[in-house]
Order: sequence, then structure tokens, then C-alpha cells
Amino acid sequence: MKNLKILSSVVISVCLLILFGVFTCVYNFFVAPPEPLIVSASAPDYAEIQRRLKDWGYYDGEITGVNDYETKQAIMYFQRVHNISETGEVDYETASAIGVSLNSQNSNDLYLLAKCIHAEARGEVYVGKVAVGAVILNRVASPDFPNTIYGVIYQPWAFTAVHDGQINLEPNAEAYQAAQDALSGWDPSYGSLYYYNPDVATSSWIWTRTPVVTIGKHVFAV
Repeated sequence: MKNLKILSSVVISVCLLILFGVFTCVYNFFVAPPEPLIVSASAPDYAEIQRRLKDWGYYDGEITGVNDYETKQAIMYFQRVHNISETGEVDYETASAIGVSLNSQNSNDLYLLAKCIHAEARGEVYVGKVAVGAVILNRVASPDFPNTIYGVIYQPWAFTAVHDGQINLEPNAEAYQAAQDALSGWDPSYGSLYYYNPDVATSSWIWTRTPVVTIGKHVFAV
């Protein structure tokens, strides 16, 4: 009789443990809030940083992706010119000035595209902002232009905003959304490779391009 009571107690304890485990799983799955996703800053993409500094004349070494002595000196030179504390390290302020993101290297294209949209079309209607982003992506896809967003935007004399420094302005939320829409495939420019404001355009060559659509103050053309 005593052994039967002990066995019953053990069975009851096991059943309670199983029920508790089942309850915990159900609670965590359906009721408990998920643990917050913690996203830390990524290490800077030094190969991309070296390419940009080299294009701008701050760095003349090899593209190694390593923040060696020569790279640090180039970063300090860039920081000095842009009135940033000369640390030789790529902090958020330096990354923003160079045009790279520290939060996710995969977001560099989005960030740079948003910067160019904001610099070139911040006074335009939203669809016009997306169209500017689409032109940049159309150039990336064209054999007549560089095959990266960075290469297209920083192609010499391609964009006024790069030449006059407005590319260094921080993009707002609308510019980010326009960049995302363009990257997702929306092309209000209908395949255009160029755009210009006919009220201020000074290049006679741009007038030889075939207009496709006018959005806001910009004429988009091929």
C-alpha cells in the first residue's frame, strides 16, 4: 500500500511537470512578447571606404579592405578636410560624410541612393523622387554606365549634387522611402537614363535626349 502511494505521488509529479512544460511553451508562443532584436553596428566596409577615398584623392594605396596605417592616414586626411575629429577611425559622423552605413553594410546602396535622391530632388513631389532613384538604377543596368550605384552617383560630373557637395546632406524619411520604392522596382521614369530641369539646364547636349515623361520640374529622357 505504501509503495502504491509513492508510485501515485511520482506519477502525479511527472504529470504536473509535463503540464507545466506544456503551459510554458504555449505561453511563450502565444502570449509572452518576443525578446527585442538587438542590432549592433557592423564593422566598417574598409574596401568600400578605400575605393571612395581613392576616387576622391585621399588615398592612393591598394584596395585591401584592411584599415592599415595608410588607410588611417587617408581617413584622417578626409576628416581634417571635413572638420571631423581626426581619429583615423570610421565613426558615425565619418561614415555619414563618406556615404556608408555602419548599421548594415547591405544597406549602403539604400543609404547612398537616398542621399542622392534627397540632394537632387528634395523639392520635388514624391513620385519625382522615386523617378530620380529609378534613373540611377537604370544607369546601373545600362552597359553605358558604371555597374554599381556608387559608381553611377560618383561618376565625374554626373550629378550636380555631388559636384557642389549637397550629396553630404543627410536624407530624410521620404528620401529613404523613395529609394526603397525604386530598389523594389517602381520606375516612374519609364526607363529613362537622364533627367533635367528645363528652366535651369545649361548643357546643350541634354536637349538632344528624347523626352519620356515630365514629373514636377524634371524632364526624364533617354
